[in-house]
Amino acid sequence: MSNPVPPACYDLPWKAAVTHAVHPFMDFYFPDFSARIDWRQRPRFRDKELAGFGAAPDVMVADLVVEVCLRVGRQRKVLVHIEIQAQYDAALARRVHDYNYRIGKAFGLPVISLVLLADADPNWRPRSFRQRMEGRTFAFTTAKLLDYAADIAALEASHDPIAWLSLAHYLTQQTHHDPDKRYAAKLHLTRLLFQHNWKPRRIIVLFNAVNWMMSLPEPLERRFWRTALRLEKEHEMRLLNPLEQLIVDDYIKKGIKQGLKQGLKQGLEQGIEQGLEQGLEQGLEQGRAEGGAAVLERVLVQRFGPLSQAMRKKLAKASVVQVEAWTDASVTAQSLKQVFK
Repeated sequence: MSNPVPPACYDLPWKAAVTHAVHPFMDFYFPDFSARIDWRQRPRFRDKELAGFGAAPDVMVADLVVEVCLRVGRQRKVLVHIEIQAQYDAALARRVHDYNYRIGKAFGLPVISLVLLADADPNWRPRSFRQRMEGRTFAFTTAKLLDYAADIAALEASHDPIAWLSLAHYLTQQTHHDPDKRYAAKLHLTRLLFQHNWKPRRIIVLFNAVNWMMSLPEPLERRFWRTALRLEKEHEMRLLNPLEQLIVDDYIKKGIKQGLKQGLKQGLEQGIEQGLEQGLEQGLEQGRAEGGAAVLERVLVQRFGPLSQAMRKKLAKASVVQVEAWTDASVTAQSLKQVFK
C-alpha cells in the first residue's frame, strides 16, 4: 500500500507570497483596482495590528490588510482587506462583511474587501451579503483561481510570480490522491522557478511556499530534496536559507562519516549511499523543524508583535509535530496563549 498524500497547507504559503509580491497579486487577480493604486507609495501591511481588535476570544482575524494610496479621489488612503479562500464556506460572505466592518472601525479608514476564491468548485462564486434586518447589501470583489487554471500553459509561461503560485495551488488540489503525480508536479514547479530569471529573494520565497503547500510522503520528500540540492548546485543558488542549509549539510557530513565506517564492513559504495540517506533524512527532519519554527516565528511577530526570549527558545527546541500543531493553531488564534495552548 502506497503512502497517502499528507494534507496540503494553503494559508501560510499564500500569505507569505502575497506579502512579498502584493503588487503582482493585485495586477494578476484584481487589475482594475490595482490600476487605481499609486504604487509609488509603499504598501503598509497592518494585519498584525488586528490582534488589538478587542479582548473577546471570538474576535476574528482577516488574512491580510494592506494600507495603500489611491491615485485620485477625495480619500486617497484606504485599506485593502484580502482573503484567500481555499475551500467552500457557506459563511464566507458574512465573515467578509464582519471583517470589513471591524477593520474600518479599528483603523478609521475606508476598507475594500477582495476575495480570491481558490476552492475546487467552479460554481461557487459569492459576491455579497444581505443584511436582512437592515435591508442592505454588502458587496465585495472576487476572483476565481479556477478561471486562470483553465490555461496551464499560460500560467507556466507567465513571468508573474502569482501565476506560478496559482499553478502550484491548482496542481496541489489536482494531486491530493496521487503522491507520485504530486511529486512530479512539485519538481516541475521547482525547475520552473529558475526559468524566469527572478531575483534570488523571490525564488526562495516561492520555493518555500511550494514546499509548504505541496506536502509529500516521507520517501518522496527525501527524493525531492535530493533533486532540489542538485538544482541548487546546477544554478549556483541556495534554495534553503542559511540555517536550513547548515543543518542539512552538517547532518549529511555526519551521515557520510557514519556510512564510511559501516562501509568498511559492508562495502564502501553501499556505506556512502547509506550515509547519504541517513544524513539527508536526519538533516531534513531537523531542518524542517527549525525552518518551520523560523517561518512560524515570522508569522507570530507579524500578528502579535515581538516574541519574548523564552518564547523564542520554546520555538527553537520544538519538534516538527509541535511546530506543525502551533502553525495550525496560529491561523485562528487571537493571542500567543491560544497558539501554544
